[in-house]
Amino acid sequence: MERGFGFILATSLLLIFLGICKGSNIGICYGRNADDMPSPDKAVQLIQQHNIKHVRIYDSNIQIIKAFANTGIEIMVGIPNSDLLPFSQFQSNADTWLRNSILPYYPATRITYITVGAEVTEAPHNVSALVVPAMQNVLTALKKAGLHKKIKVSSTHSLGVMSRSFPPSAGAFNSSHAFFLRPLLEFLAENQSPFMVNTYPYYAFRDSSAKVSLDYALFESSSEVIDPNTGLLYTNMFDSQIDAIYFALMGLNFRTIEVMVTETGWPSKGSQKETGATTENAQTYNTNLIRHVINNTGTPAKPGEELDVYIFSLFNENRKPGLESERNWGLFFPDQTSVYNLDFTGKGAAEVVNSDGNVTSSNGTWCIASSTASDAELQHALDWACGAGNVDCSAIQPSQPCFEPDNLASHASFAFNIYYQQNGASDLACSFGGYGVRTDKNPSYDKCIYMTAAGNNGTVASNVTAAAEKSSSPNHKLMPGWVAFSLLIALVSSL
Repeated sequence: MERGFGFILATSLLLIFLGICKGSNIGICYGRNADDMPSPDKAVQLIQQHNIKHVRIYDSNIQIIKAFANTGIEIMVGIPNSDLLPFSQFQSNADTWLRNSILPYYPATRITYITVGAEVTEAPHNVSALVVPAMQNVLTALKKAGLHKKIKVSSTHSLGVMSRSFPPSAGAFNSSHAFFLRPLLEFLAENQSPFMVNTYPYYAFRDSSAKVSLDYALFESSSEVIDPNTGLLYTNMFDSQIDAIYFALMGLNFRTIEVMVTETGWPSKGSQKETGATTENAQTYNTNLIRHVINNTGTPAKPGEELDVYIFSLFNENRKPGLESERNWGLFFPDQTSVYNLDFTGKGAAEVVNSDGNVTSSNGTWCIASSTASDAELQHALDWACGAGNVDCSAIQPSQPCFEPDNLASHASFAFNIYYQQNGASDLACSFGGYGVRTDKNPSYDKCIYMTAAGNNGTVASNVTAAAEKSSSPNHKLMPGWVAFSLLIALVSSL
């Protein structure tokens, strides 16, 4: 009996550990409202070339679903608003759709989500009342096929569902949508599906530039916005918007529903009045967004919380109506050439294309510890850099080339600089609560080489001693992931 209980306990711990290590994901939205679009096969090849593993499409086009077969890419398919009526009226319609559009291609094509309706509160015809019945019928069809635990059902929303989003702790849903939001949230909670939201800091800046700074919208702010109710500090609009959703969910006592960002991005071109819509700003926003997500930073209200995010969009779409910016959200032109360079791994150095077409990098500047910071302040910042900041601090461990001199100022400087170089060499990346400062004097010494961006190729050259695992700061050592995993395996084996 004890052996059985011990095995269950160890297995549970192992599953929890593996779940913790899952991490956040970056995906791309693949819209097709454009002329001269590449074939689905060519679009998939482009996606694979850029190591994109998660894709959202807005319908269930069979040719596109087939093109993703055997690629390992997870895709989110959609049921458009125009189909909500038949899906909500008859279970047979959902059954037939699943049988014809999904089952023949699954699991060769890794379909993981079905979105039922899109931003229905923004639709010209109010179809909100149809969403939950349609979702329920799709779920029932999945249950009949035994796929309801592998393919999740949800619906996407704009921030228009909110009545308040600032300060984040006052986030609340618009009461006029309560008639469909509450049953929708109950559906999501019961079926462990995420609340899907489209968030656009660009619009917050464009429409309220007197209140929202460009740097704050681009993840580049060196100052912080304080939530007066919680004391939480915000350095970017994206986190503020996401936390407003979390607080709105908690306000209705839905504390277990995860949030997923199904659209965000920045346009590379706009009309004369859309001064923020530039290639440089688009590249800066999406680069910083990817790093923010991949590092599992979480948000001030949910630090370390996993957050899957889909960037809008893969291609510029010239058929879209509205202002010039509406046709220029893509990372690529339809001929598959890049609008600007973007590293989806989140690990490359920043290489920004300016409005004049010139390329800049972080070569020639470093980030070091401030001489005015106390030991306690530096230790706290160093622990963060080597932990949540995702910095490889192996070179400042004993017997390694940057351990001497063995003091906090030296160790913190080395760690600060790695984080700075890997996160765009911006003012914000060297802030560390005010304990980091930028310098144009190379702080390297002896065999301790401080990394810089490697010229124009957009990669980071690290000359520190290679280590198999990432270490923490010398005075605050964390158990490496492989050690924890090995201990769990050993525990299972000994039972």
